Formats: sequence, C-alpha cells, structure tokens
Amino acid sequence: MDFLKDVKGWDKKVQKLDTLLRLRSFPVAFRMLENREWLNHIPYLRRIDKRLTLCQMINLVRNFDWTVGAEGKDFIFPTCSSIIGLGKLPEIYTDGTFRSIVWVKKKEDARRFEESIPRLPLGKYEAVALAPLRYNPFHPDIVLIYGNPAQMILLINAIQLESYQVMQFFCVGESSCADVIVRSIQERKAYLTIPCYGERRYGHAQDDELVMAIPAEMIDMVIRGLEGLYRRGVRYPISYAGVESDLLEVFPPAYRDLDIVEKVRSKGRRLVVGLSGGIASGKSTVSGMLRERGAHIIDFDILAREVVKPGRPAWKDIVEYFGRQILAEDNTIDRKRLSEIVFKDMEKRKKLESFTHPRIMDEFLIQMEEITQKEDTPIIVVDIPLLFELNLQYRFLKNILVFVPKDIQIERLIQRDGIDEAEAEARLRAQLPMEEKLGYADYIIYNDKEVTHTERQVDRLWSELKRLRDEIKIQKKEC
Repeated sequence: MDFLKDVKGWDKKVQKLDTLLRLRSFPVAFRMLENREWLNHIPYLRRIDKRLTLCQMINLVRNFDWTVGAEGKDFIFPTCSSIIGLGKLPEIYTDGTFRSIVWVKKKEDARRFEESIPRLPLGKYEAVALAPLRYNPFHPDIVLIYGNPAQMILLINAIQLESYQVMQFFCVGESSCADVIVRSIQERKAYLTIPCYGERRYGHAQDDELVMAIPAEMIDMVIRGLEGLYRRGVRYPISYAGVESDLLEVFPPAYRDLDIVEKVRSKGRRLVVGLSGGIASGKSTVSGMLRERGAHIIDFDILAREVVKPGRPAWKDIVEYFGRQILAEDNTIDRKRLSEIVFKDMEKRKKLESFTHPRIMDEFLIQMEEITQKEDTPIIVVDIPLLFELNLQYRFLKNILVFVPKDIQIERLIQRDGIDEAEAEARLRAQLPMEEKLGYADYIIYNDKEVTHTERQVDRLWSELKRLRDEIKIQKKEC
C-alpha cells in the first residue's frame, strides 16, 4: 500500500491553490485501488450504506468534507461503475437501449454514444477512494478541481506557462465525468470538461462550474505556473478594466514594456544578456569571470543604491511614503529597516518597487548607451539578482543562470553570514527555487564544484556569446 506511505505536503499545496484561485470547494484526491481491502486502511473513510452515483461521491468530498470509498456493487447504475472499470456494461446499455431512453433519438446513435465514453479497463481495479486533498489522505492518481470559467482559464494558463501545448477538451455529453477522470488517469494529462446534467442534478455541480482533472504529479507545476502568472499581474479574481478607459495602464507590464525591449536590443547595435542566480550561488564570481574576458557588466544592485541616494527623486518618493523613520543618521535610507517593512507587506513592497524600478531602468539605459557609443557591438551582461522573480528576462536576448543545489546554498549561507540553518532556509524561501529558475535560462553555469570547473563553463559561454555578437554584426551590415 505505497499510496498511503509518507503522505504529506498536500495541505500546503491546497492552501496555495486556495490563495491563488479562491476555490469554492475542496480539491478532490481521486485514487483507483487494485485491492478492495485497501479501503479499510484509509483514515476516516466512510462506506455509504446505500447505492450511489460517482458524482454523489465527488460532491460528498468537495462540499461536505467526507472521505469516501466504494466497490462496483455500491453504485446505483453500471454507467458509473463501468466508467471507472469496476463493473461490466450490460447488453441493454451496449446495444443502445439505455441512452436512447433520454439522450439520443435512435438506438444506433445511442450505441455510438456508449462507445465514445472513455473507460478504465475492467478487472484492473477493485475499488475507488476519494478524499479532500488538504488532509493528506493518500497519494492520488488525479486531483479534481471545480471552478468557474475565469478560474479554469487561469489554470490552463498556468499549465501552459512552463511547457506550452494546446489544451484539448472533450465532452461526450451525459457522463462527461469520464472525459476528465478516465482521460487524465490514462494519459497523465490535465483535462477540462463541462459537468453534465446528471452531475448537476445528483452531484450538485453549480451552474457556473467546470471541472478539471490534473494528474497528481503535475500539481507542483500548476502551482508554479499560477505563482508565475501572479508575479506578472495575471490574478484571480480578474478585475475589470472600463470599456471607455485608457487600457494601456492596466495591461500586464510586459505588454507596456515592448518599447524598452527595443531600446535594450537597439536593432543589433549590441548583445545584451541577463545574468542571475540565487543567494550564495556565486553569481558575482561568474560576473567577474565574464568581465575578465571582455564583457561589460551592469550591476542592478549598484544602480539600486545609486537611485536612492539622498536628494534623488526615488529617495524623495520613498521618504514621503514611508516616513523619515527609515532614514539613517546621515540621511541615507536604512536598507535593513526598509526591508523589514516591505518584507511583511506585499502592497508596500510593490509601492517601493514603483519608486525604484523605473529609475533603475533609466540609469541602466543611460549606461548601456554610453557603452555602445564607445564600442562597436559590445557584449553587455546585466547582473540582476531577482531577474526571474521580477519577470525581466524577456527584455534580454539571452539569459544566464548561475546554479547550485539548495543544500550547497544553505551551507554557503551559514558559513558566509554566520546564521543558522533555519534562517538560511527562510532567506531561500524569499526567492524562486533554483530548480524553477532553470526553466527560464538559456545558459546555465553549474557552480557547485571547484573554480576550474566553473572557469571552463564560462569559457564555453564566452565563445557562444561572441558567436552571437558576430551574427548580430553580420545582420547589421546586411540591413
């Protein structure tokens, strides 16, 4: 019964889903069991003392907080049990008689209807178990999430964020539960459908609800996608922008920043790449190696300190909003005191970013233009610690990530800053996990071994950057 071993962490995942989607009902853990006896080992599981439908079971879980299980004999009709492989479909169904009573005009159409319904293989399973996912009941095959169309399109966007694919939809009509449950279990993909008449009448699905089945192994990716969209300003509930308003200001920042992308790339006058890492990853070391090989380095940390010097516009805005209590004795901003304030309050952090980020970008554009004036098609590496967290990677032609595993980050942080493991863990949680950043990077420098190992990777990277720079030069001449 491996599906019951080391079950933990689902509660935190559900909490994130609830925060990001504001779900109305519990996500449902759905598990097919090869042995009916396993039902007796699932904590708090109830066996209903009357025959029921599959959609009733789902409703008891997602709206009434029950953990339930059933065998084939527990279902009122073979329509349910046959879909999940717990019962054989009688001839009165397969010959079209049953579906022709209500759902289609002719028996030949009813036969096609029945044949179109996907089903789990008969004999493979002996029982099914369903439970609220947040209680860590067992390792599910799939997770069922019910929501309105706005919530569902964000789930689709989240799935597409890391590895884009067109999402397919199926709806056989009545018994559409098969379109998500069976397809998702068999194909290990997420599927969305419209709950059918039966699920609305007997399973109490609401008028505005759709249902998505997501394989359990995809849930982490879905949450990362939702969080990534949130950072980009795509959130639930979706706020309305007035039809007579100037919509430019309410589009995601990336849409408004296309002119900045043009300025950064400057029609082939330079090669500009982003550089990032994580805390204690050795990003500064790699930056220094690239500088030694001829790259021009623009460090956003330095720019951030420059724009908040006393008397400058960003400094004035910050002091006016946060008050003079965030100033040190010499009138400079006490970065530690300000960080403590914004770390606990997302809205204040956003406000601070609105004061500093535009000014940092202005300084960056000025420095970049000065470099370009002095050198033909320079290679400019832009060192941004929170490159991916701030969703700035799209501005650069390529992006570099300096990567080290989490355990090495923690070890280096403890040694470097003299902190304990708990504090090191807390600092890492303030940034995107390094594994997630891998998906955004074009080039990866693994900095977890000796310096010579890193040097060799930087040499290969530098050769690749020079090759790209040469291509830009050729394109510029042809234009």
